[in-house]
Amino acid sequence: MSTIDEGIAAQLIDEIGHRSGLKHSEMARRAGLDRSVLSAYARGRRQPSVAAMARIARGAGLQLELAPNLDDASLERQARILEMVLDLACSMPFK
Repeated sequence: MSTIDEGIAAQLIDEIGHRSGLKHSEMARRAGLDRSVLSAYARGRRQPSVAAMARIARGAGLQLELAPNLDDASLERQARILEMVLDLACSMPFK
């Protein structure tokens, strides 16, 4: 079974709680976990499986997704492209 690095898991649990406004006890209840288990995940004493993290997120009305890791150069390139598109749009005649 896949596990998530404990530091990342704790960060995800904090972010899920922050975004949802839920306390650990409610997050655990909604995910079908004991509060002590969620607390252990949040403190890095246990490592949750990917499935457990997905249940925690889903219980808070969120979902886990994989996304490309964009480095600074990629973000700067995307910003330049957006700037060119906006410049082009501004140069077009208005109706």
